[in-house]
Amino acid sequence: MDPRITIITLGVANIARATAFYERLGFARAQDSNENVSFMQAGGVVLSLYGRQALADDAQWPADAIAHDASTFTGISLAHNTRSETEVDTVLKQAVAAGAQLLKPAQKVFWGGYSGYFRDLDGHLWEVAYNPFLQLNAAGAPVLERVEEKT
Repeated sequence: MDPRITIITLGVANIARATAFYERLGFARAQDSNENVSFMQAGGVVLSLYGRQALADDAQWPADAIAHDASTFTGISLAHNTRSETEVDTVLKQAVAAGAQLLKPAQKVFWGGYSGYFRDLDGHLWEVAYNPFLQLNAAGAPVLERVEEKT
């Protein structure tokens, strides 16, 4: 496998409502979007918004194991890394103004950075963080050094 992530699809209750929320955060809907799915460029990946039930059906997920509300913790968070603590505060305020629920106000954290969390309209967990140890390129993508394999 060529290790890469190209699309992150979020199952949502209402595509139009979720699309409007993410547009208020600055995401731009792609022309290929329609009433059944929204696509938005998110740096080097695509953020896709698709009906929660339709996504479960497509994956053949067992019907009795589908969470139909935002109260269940899924064990997944999406992260938006910034270049400063001030930018973390700005993004969190923007998310709340767009309708997100602030879960954890921005604060200094144990690993040496500054971060906070919000929940989008469908319960998806987002961390907004400034990590002084993470290098971001000009496009805002993280630059990681690969571990050298021992021979």
